[in-house]
Amino acid sequence: MEDSGSSSEGPVKCGSWIRRPEKVNLVLLARSRRGDSSPSVLQIFSFDPKTASLSSSPLTTYVLEEVDGDPVSIAVHPSGDEIVCSTTKGGCKLFELNVRESHTRLLSKKLPPLQAVGPQTCIAFSVDGSRFATGGGDGHLRILEWPSLRIILDEPKAHKSVRDMDFSLDSEFLASTSTDGSARVWKTDDGVPLTTLTRNSDENIELCRFSKDGTKPFLFCTVQKGDEAVTAVWDISTWNKIGHKRLLRKPASIMSISLDGKYLALGSKDGDMCVVEVKKMEISHSSKRLHLGAGIETLEFCPSERVMLTTTTEWGALVTKLNVPADWKEWQIYLLLLGMFLASAVAFYIFFENSDSFWKFPTGRNQPARPKVETILGDPQSSDDQNVWGSFGPLDM
Repeated sequence: MEDSGSSSEGPVKCGSWIRRPEKVNLVLLARSRRGDSSPSVLQIFSFDPKTASLSSSPLTTYVLEEVDGDPVSIAVHPSGDEIVCSTTKGGCKLFELNVRESHTRLLSKKLPPLQAVGPQTCIAFSVDGSRFATGGGDGHLRILEWPSLRIILDEPKAHKSVRDMDFSLDSEFLASTSTDGSARVWKTDDGVPLTTLTRNSDENIELCRFSKDGTKPFLFCTVQKGDEAVTAVWDISTWNKIGHKRLLRKPASIMSISLDGKYLALGSKDGDMCVVEVKKMEISHSSKRLHLGAGIETLEFCPSERVMLTTTTEWGALVTKLNVPADWKEWQIYLLLLGMFLASAVAFYIFFENSDSFWKFPTGRNQPARPKVETILGDPQSSDDQNVWGSFGPLDM
């Protein structure tokens, strides 16, 4: 794990991975202002997958204007080319990432529909990048078409205060949770509210993530019932709750799911983290006191590596290599297929050579033995073949 913080810089408010071509990954960190000496900034760091560490210095730094205030939340478009940052005073700001060889820049662009919306506790792009959603502390929920910025949903009273949100894999649904313990599901094509998740009067639904593996249509939610914290599962084909399990065994501050949907992660309010294999719903990795005594604010899987990015205001940013089974590499799959093909060819040859003894065909006087391979394929050295071509004689051109 690598600490990207520095005592001379402001505290890290949030962070995110930036997916680039050819499995290159960058890390975006948003830092709050510290007195008059350190302004609010957005910084981009390179990531080394071999050492699972961030670069010691940022590739680029963008200084936010004082009138914008401090960053609240950030979201990166799946293409890795655009970034939206919500601020305490300046609404949402749009940035374009320009990467050319060794030069990296963040270019500020206008975002008219969201320039004066106030601080947004949650902002997110859909998996396919065609939708963008924002949820404010005032309960106002918005869904916009991207990049046209056409407003699909503008609901001022969606919740008491938006706590968390997530898009489904097909970008058809948006789930949102409230600080009052309720959770709603919306259709993203027209913004119509689809359902409200059922819960008991003493239960609070806090965090939500859709399954992302393409086979299990589930919605995972953390549910707090008194002092008991569980992870519950809803079937999105019926929106019925189908079960729950105690995983983190303490209140969670944040939830995340890997891009391939194989792993679900939970971060606690006192700095612990656990990673769960979705197929078995069993813990595969656990990190105790990762951010000692601090609630984890960023928890995000690396797009191409089994590495986790976490941030807290007190301890800064950390990248942690997960102790989970390694994924198959593309060259390993091709090597396995080649091996299977060669094994099949050898097995066929052995079967052909021993087919008489295997099937126990009679080879008596009235039944000739199995012909040799040369008899079937033809002998290239036979005189008959040579005579066939020779009978034509020289060609007169």
